[in-house]
Amino acid sequence: MAFYENTLVAKQDLAEKELKDLRDKYNEVINNSSGKVIKIENWGLINLANKIKAYKKAFFIHYKFEGTQITLKEMDKKLKVDGSVIRHLVVKYNKLDTENEYFSKDKKLNEKKK
Repeated sequence: MAFYENTLVAKQDLAEKELKDLRDKYNEVINNSSGKVIKIENWGLINLANKIKAYKKAFFIHYKFEGTQITLKEMDKKLKVDGSVIRHLVVKYNKLDTENEYFSKDKKLNEKKK
């Protein structure tokens, strides 16, 4: 299995419950398709550099996981039909950095850990 990071960009008008459901949905997709979620980061509502489908802001959810091609195909299949996700990006890594959170709301806490 290889290591991956997947960042979901979700619509800005989603309710808190819908965001939690979205996060749990893709957590289950990864775990049920021969993958293993290592870490999930909620980056929150972030301003977009350019509008995407008339949205100026979006919620970002970042997954760090181990998986296979089956996991990636299943994720891609689900993401293509999900109306609440406007963009996504999957990146393959040799080794994951699970210590740092670059978009953490508690940046001061991360700095104190170093």
